[in-house]
Amino acid sequence: MAPIDTIWLVLNARSGSNEDGAIAELRDHCERRNLSLAREICFPDEDLPTASELDAAGINCLAVFTGDGTLNAAITGLYGWSGSILVLPGGTMNLLSRRMHGEAECEEILDRIASGAFRKVRPQVVRCEAGDALAGLLSGPGTSWASVREAMRDFDIAALAEETGEALAETTGGAFVRLRTPELGSREGYPMIEFTPSHRGLQLDAYRAQDPGDFLRQGWALLRRRFREGPHERLGLFDELELENCENAPIGVLLDGEPATLGSRATFSVAACEVDLLATAHGY
Repeated sequence: MAPIDTIWLVLNARSGSNEDGAIAELRDHCERRNLSLAREICFPDEDLPTASELDAAGINCLAVFTGDGTLNAAITGLYGWSGSILVLPGGTMNLLSRRMHGEAECEEILDRIASGAFRKVRPQVVRCEAGDALAGLLSGPGTSWASVREAMRDFDIAALAEETGEALAETTGGAFVRLRTPELGSREGYPMIEFTPSHRGLQLDAYRAQDPGDFLRQGWALLRRRFREGPHERLGLFDELELENCENAPIGVLLDGEPATLGSRATFSVAACEVDLLATAHGY
């Protein structure tokens, strides 16, 4: 495809790797590849760009150098736009960037973009009433560990201790979730079920624990987005399924790391992203 020469760039100073040095390095990478940064938008201090704003400025590519949560907001907010979005690894785990570019870092990704070695894709996402998850979705009381992650990011030691205790209590004593349709897996439910979208459908992995030590280890794995280190079972691949809370309580979910709440029963399906993303690796 023809290389891109002008972009708008979205940054998030709170994202895992968006330090001043990383941002300056990204600017340098773009300049050396004759890639013009026509505008920089620092979210959340500034609003994310709309399709009409991008079109009015004659911009057909938006680069987003943030974590998965901000990427989700930027991408889903541009559903229906005729331009393309370039995902760059500007967060802690960068799961969506890995879907689009493999393990490549910014410099290598920009090399590919500058040479035209990319294609437009609309990857499969997890869809539910709370929205779409492009990198992955977690459900169940284990999602309460997201509040611990926020305390860690804010370097709030007092809040970290409090949130850790509350997350452990919620994960061990909260209402588990289970598959209702189809009826698979443990009927006692699980503290966390992970949804991973791909062109094959929704991959479901259910996580369990035998004692508080297991719950602590799984909470730590959740904070590092390395869920599969804990004991779990593969429930299968699905196009659509229904989850239920074992105690008829609301279901907590994390969409690309951002918390939301669903009813006691919730339907999840695989769907196509509704705006073009730029992929530079074949394994998206």
